Amino acid sequence: MKVLIVGGGGREHAIAASVAGSKRADKIYCAPGNAGIGQIAECVPIGAMEFDKIVAFAKEKEIDLTIVGPDDPLVGGLTDELEAAGLRVFGPRKNAAILEGSKAFSKDLMKKYHIPTAAYETFDEPQEALAYLKTAKMPVVLKADGLALGKGVLICNTLEEAAAGVKTIMEDKKFGAAGNRMVVEEFMTGREVSVLSFVDGRTIRIMSSAQDHKRALDGNQGLNTGGMGTFSPSPFYTKEVDAFCQEHIYQATVDAMAAEGRPFQGIIFFGLMLTENGPRVLEYNARFGDPEAQVVLPRMKNDILDVIDACIDGTLDKVELQFEDNAAVCVILASEGYPLSYEKGFSVRGLERFEKADGYYCFHAGTKRTEEGIVTNGGRVLGVTALGTTLQEARANAYAAAGWVDFDNKYMRKDIGKAIEEIEV
Repeated sequence: MKVLIVGGGGREHAIAASVAGSKRADKIYCAPGNAGIGQIAECVPIGAMEFDKIVAFAKEKEIDLTIVGPDDPLVGGLTDELEAAGLRVFGPRKNAAILEGSKAFSKDLMKKYHIPTAAYETFDEPQEALAYLKTAKMPVVLKADGLALGKGVLICNTLEEAAAGVKTIMEDKKFGAAGNRMVVEEFMTGREVSVLSFVDGRTIRIMSSAQDHKRALDGNQGLNTGGMGTFSPSPFYTKEVDAFCQEHIYQATVDAMAAEGRPFQGIIFFGLMLTENGPRVLEYNARFGDPEAQVVLPRMKNDILDVIDACIDGTLDKVELQFEDNAAVCVILASEGYPLSYEKGFSVRGLERFEKADGYYCFHAGTKRTEEGIVTNGGRVLGVTALGTTLQEARANAYAAAGWVDFDNKYMRKDIGKAIEEIEV
């Protein structure tokens, strides 16, 4: 079976590694890929948004399955383009990917179908948003409606901060067209948990839970990023939380999308807040999380291609997802200055240590291969993931492995998974 993976980050490297572990995968391509993916797949210089080139390549190479990794091509309709060409593809169609593509849509969907979430209002004009904020209880959360690489969310503690946030999102357009519309949301407190799921349009199968660390600096300080590290499973995702979510959130979301004439086939990522009043949906994503995929997929026992086939064919009800009884922690090695400005092109040293280390993974996010070797090529450079029998062991292993690799301007948070150190083994 010939598989094409679209994307070039750590998530796509984790997907490629899982596909490479399938007995059914004969040849893997990745567009555009990165230096790490290039070690297990053939990378082709086609961008994730070059739809015509992707379709032409898939037809030329007689690709049996295309897996779309990032949000932009999904929201832009790449799945529809591939299907129109008679090609088999994994990822939601454009009318379903709006679940991530528009926060206003997803909030309205949850309100209509009584799916627990924070109270909110949506605004198209900055002056209307400012008038509302003068009456709102602080703190509030401002969210650019469209895609913003996980960064279009501002937490504002005062009216002054909120007014500045409106200017940033809607007037200065810091997040581009994503800020043409804005959602003002009630501020919720509690632990955040990420839950990924496979969906075939009707049936949903939940993967192991995870917990991400979005802020750039230790102590959850600094700017929001695409994610600085994660761990799985989350000890805070209890049987009681799961039972509530199964009843009120997971299947309800799948059923709601079907009822709206937008059947969802692919990955739904549930960003949850465990509040004192029960779990609430913070956000939906329409694809694997990054770096959540880096800790969830290495723990999955199933052949990923079997599960993907079931999602496409509508037979997911016959699949039982299984995960190893272990834990994983991922620490992101970033370029100093991320997520604002940073330098690229520094040589990456020590990668060979991972080649013979069982239970250790080094997922490439922002790298490229040059004549001099592998160099940094992004803000998030590598995702160092380690397994362990417990979360505490996995955390210790991940930080030890993070020291194996080095490059100039290397930066990482030192407190990924710190909360799990306080839990009894």
